[in-house]
Amino acid sequence: MFELETLTQEHNLRKVWPNEASDFTPWLAEHLEYIGDILGMDLELIEKESKVGGYSADILAKEADTENYVIIENQLEDSNHCHLGQLITYASGKNAKAIVWIVKKAREEHRNAIDWLNENTGSHLGFYLLEIELWYIGDPSKLAPKFNIVEQPNEWANTIKPSANASDTQILQLDFWQAFNDFAKTMDFTKSFKLRAAKSHNWYDLSIGDSRCHICIEAKKQKGEATVGLYIQEDKELYKSFRANKAQLAAELGCNESEIVWTGSETKKASRFYLTKKIDMTDTRQWPAIFRWYISNCLAIKKFLPSIL
Repeated sequence: MFELETLTQEHNLRKVWPNEASDFTPWLAEHLEYIGDILGMDLELIEKESKVGGYSADILAKEADTENYVIIENQLEDSNHCHLGQLITYASGKNAKAIVWIVKKAREEHRNAIDWLNENTGSHLGFYLLEIELWYIGDPSKLAPKFNIVEQPNEWANTIKPSANASDTQILQLDFWQAFNDFAKTMDFTKSFKLRAAKSHNWYDLSIGDSRCHICIEAKKQKGEATVGLYIQEDKELYKSFRANKAQLAAELGCNESEIVWTGSETKKASRFYLTKKIDMTDTRQWPAIFRWYISNCLAIKKFLPSIL
């Protein structure tokens, strides 16, 4: 039998963080995984107190392996109009893709305002409103933070809605990647990779913890092809290192060297290597086999990476 602890809420957030700027913001900057996990983002810190005109955004971060900037604004009190206005200023000044507003308690009028912003900003910008709580776990000396999403973008709306007539392909792509996420969770894939929110794209990126490269999987309806491999940003030497060790790479992937496609060149910034597989995306019965193929090769690539990186 498990011995269960009792949860008791601590309503005074300032017991742990007396000051937002000097206590809470530095703590959150060092623990962005709390926000990343709940929002499905792999966040990297850019800077604290990031200047925007005469104001400073508490935290500027970005999604790993992308140029998607994320603004995080903190309030250890109830939401107020002042911070709402600042959020919009920050979104513009930093060209952010996501705005995260953390408060002790979200007022109804601000919940409605964030919902309205998400309905009217389309797919290029998303607003998140979170409430933070503190809870004792049995021992009164042990406290744990808990973040609750109050408002967030509607992934389906923000992916499909920008064009009032979403294509069948867009809908299929969103369904495919959502099914992949659901399948990956049953395979303990999340022990090795952090899943991303499903989007209506033909690609899906997975962070490996190195800004120079990331794993990319694809499902191309028109070409009838699935791919899995490594996308290297601009590091030509890194690409050459992988190619110089293609025999060992092929052995790790369990394939012939000739099956690995290499796309590096001196004129292109990015380079890739990948495997391909035939797929009929419209046949959902094929999806589990494709998902297994993705997963096994992603794990094999990640296992091989330490020998090169």
